Amino acid sequence: MRLIEKVFKPTGQKHAGTLIFFHGSGDSGSGLTEWIRFLLGRDLEFPHIKVIIPTAPVQPYTPMGGENSNVWFNRKRIEMDCPEIRTSLASIYDTVNELLVREMASGTPLNRIVVGGFSMGGALAMHTGFHLNRDLAGVFAISSFLNTGSIVYESLGCVSQDEHLPELLMMHGERDDLVPLEWGQTTFDELAKLGVRGQFVPHRNALHEIKKDQLLRVIDWVQKLIPEPQYEASPPPAPKTDSTKSTKKGKL
Repeated sequence: MRLIEKVFKPTGQKHAGTLIFFHGSGDSGSGLTEWIRFLLGRDLEFPHIKVIIPTAPVQPYTPMGGENSNVWFNRKRIEMDCPEIRTSLASIYDTVNELLVREMASGTPLNRIVVGGFSMGGALAMHTGFHLNRDLAGVFAISSFLNTGSIVYESLGCVSQDEHLPELLMMHGERDDLVPLEWGQTTFDELAKLGVRGQFVPHRNALHEIKKDQLLRVIDWVQKLIPEPQYEASPPPAPKTDSTKSTKKGKL
């Protein structure tokens, strides 16, 4: 299934990486784009990195009484101890995998792709980078959590110690009353036990929201994971020769 997407091409001449940013439940790619624009005063753009902000499919969402909403997957309740609905997750896995395959087909290797998101979008990013495809460069999550007994933990429990895992950046508001800070911290600690390396950054004054300094941290972190390639300068032109000194012609 092809998603509706907001796409921001690199501002420079070379496309050398991709950032995929998943919005939270009930939002849209356009909504997240406007939120970012309000916070930064500009779009989320890089000289060498393409940014994709997709919109989740419309589907019934149980926490809203079964009403249709733009959500990445369904769940019974917004509670950490609530089991995942894995059939719903499997459906979005296929869609996200199509997106990754498309980026690879355009010439972007997996180790130059970062996925991230806010709230439910951050959960999807963690499923993407630590279960669906562990060859990605990094995963970031803002105000997000994984359910107790998540399939992500099961998947990581089967990897070898020397297997590459994406770097993780988690950020969470200390005043978040929808997804408590403890849920995010517990998620990070469980992932760390399974070999994921990264950092968990609490935000003293944040509720369930994105803050400007969180976006600035993401921008800096992404550019470290996907640095701008250093292209070699074109060689100087060969010196001109006097054609009167030789009558030999042909390909050199």
